[in-house]
Amino acid sequence: MQRLTAIGLILLLTLAPAAAKRKATTVRLETTAGLIRVELSDETPRHRDNFVKLCRQGFYDGTLFHRVIKDFMIQGGSCDARVTQQGDSLVSPSRDKVLGDCDPGYTLPAEFNLPWLFHERGALAAARESDDVNPEMRSSGSQFYIVYGRSWGENSLGKMRATLDEKGIEMNREMWDAYLTRGGAPHLDGTYTVFGHVVEGMKVVKQIQAVATDKDDRPLEDVVLLRAVVE
Repeated sequence: MQRLTAIGLILLLTLAPAAAKRKATTVRLETTAGLIRVELSDETPRHRDNFVKLCRQGFYDGTLFHRVIKDFMIQGGSCDARVTQQGDSLVSPSRDKVLGDCDPGYTLPAEFNLPWLFHERGALAAARESDDVNPEMRSSGSQFYIVYGRSWGENSLGKMRATLDEKGIEMNREMWDAYLTRGGAPHLDGTYTVFGHVVEGMKVVKQIQAVATDKDDRPLEDVVLLRAVVE
């Protein structure tokens, strides 16, 4: 009887970690173009927790996707790119002003996690200032982008792999296959923090990245992130 009890206890302790495994955090991005749902990675806890905090504070509600580049990415999260309510004019309405310089007043340390988190199509990543003023590659406190990226052939992807190798960044087989079959932006790997990925709404991302933009990559017709809801 004691032996059976001991065996049962061992089985319980073995199964306990699996049962207690943390459920992945998802966020629903409700935009004027449709719904995008993203899953945040537990491998980048500072970026995950910061994104969740800002979403719950309503920081992103009413902000714009202020920078959009076809076959590359859609960027949002700047507090100077905002509408007060749906249909209202911008807080900074001048079309002469380049939006996207506003954040919560802090940055986050990089949390690179290659080869597990990389810039495949649908990746959620943190924007940041350029290397010349940000050599530590710290992330913006709020601004993010979602990768759409380009399609790759074996020759062009092989050249990109060689370029990354020269920088000491390895593209393993999983990354190679993902870029070859789904596309993405591998040139950003190892320099910008990826902290999640789209699990629903890539058609919406595709639609947004194709909109007409001005010389500063701002959509001519505003694309608004109405609400960001932690689920």
